[in-house]
Amino acid sequence: MYLASLGKLALGSRLKALSDHFYGAADEVYQTLGARIESRWLPVLRYLWDTGPSSVSEVAAAIGQTHSAVSQLSDKLVRSGMMRRRRDPADGRRTVLVLTDKAHASLAELGPIWCAVRRGVSTSLEEHAMQLLNAIEACERALQERPVAEAILAEHATIKATPLQVVPYAPELREHFYRLNAQWLERYFRIEEIDKAVLSDPERYILQPGGAIFFARLGEEIIGTCALLHESPGVFELTKMGVDETFRGLGAGKRLLDACIAEFHRCDGHTLFLESNSRLKTALGMYEKAGFVLQPSVRPGSHYERADVYMIYQPSKKRPA
Repeated sequence: MYLASLGKLALGSRLKALSDHFYGAADEVYQTLGARIESRWLPVLRYLWDTGPSSVSEVAAAIGQTHSAVSQLSDKLVRSGMMRRRRDPADGRRTVLVLTDKAHASLAELGPIWCAVRRGVSTSLEEHAMQLLNAIEACERALQERPVAEAILAEHATIKATPLQVVPYAPELREHFYRLNAQWLERYFRIEEIDKAVLSDPERYILQPGGAIFFARLGEEIIGTCALLHESPGVFELTKMGVDETFRGLGAGKRLLDACIAEFHRCDGHTLFLESNSRLKTALGMYEKAGFVLQPSVRPGSHYERADVYMIYQPSKKRPA
C-alpha cells in the first residue's frame, strides 16, 4: 500500500481511509437491515440520546469534532426529521439540539444491530480491535497534552535553525553512503551489481583511485551524500548523489553538488560528467543549473542499465539563475 510507505507523513490520510472503511461498512449493514440511520449521524444522535438536549458547542466538544462540522450535520438531521432546534428553557438566549420522536424510534430499533457491530468488529479484527481502541485513546490523551500542529511547527523551526554542513568521508559515515543511495535506487529503480560493489566498498572504488565522497550533515543526522569518481587522468564522474527524502528542500543536493565541483577544480580535472535517468526531473534541473549540458546520446560503455541521460560539465553554459 503506497500510503504505508510514507509512514508518519501520511498518518492523517491513512486514518481517513480507515475511517471511511468503517463508515462504509456500517452504512452497508444499516441499509441491508433496513435501519433508518446513516453511520455519520451516529455520534451526534447517540450523544443527544444519552445526555438530552445540548448545544452545538457541547456536542462538538463531546465528540471531538469542530463546531462547523456539527452545525452542518445538524442542518442535515433537521431536514431529515431526526432532530429539531429549540430555545433552552433555562436560558432563552441559547439554542439546543433535541431529538425528535422519529429519531428516538429509529435509535430504539438499533440494539441488536449495535450488538452485532461490536461482535463483528471483534471477529474481523480479533485482538487488533482492542489494541486499536487503546492506541486511539492514548493518542487522544497525547494530543490534548500537546496538539500535533504545535509539535510539528516547533520541529520545523528547529530544522530551519540548524546549520547544514558538508563534511568529507570518514569511516564512521560509511553506512550512510550505502543507506542514502539504496533508498532512492530502491524507490525508483533497483540496485544493480555495480551499485552493490561501489556502495559496499567506497574506499576501494572511489577514494583509493583519487576520488572523494561528501556528506550533508544536519545537526547529528546525515541527510545526503555525493561522490566524485576519478575515472582516468583528468576525467571525473559525479556519482552516487542521494538525499534523504525526509529532508529534501533544504538545499542539501546543491551543497553536495557544489562540493564535488569544487573538488574537481581543486584536482585540476578537465572533464566532469554524470549519468542519470530522465525520470529524475528535479535532479536534472539542478545539474543543468550547475553547468552540466545534456548530450545527444547515452555515454558509450555505460555501466548502468538505468542510465538514459549523459551530461558533461561546461560551466560556461550555466543556465541563468
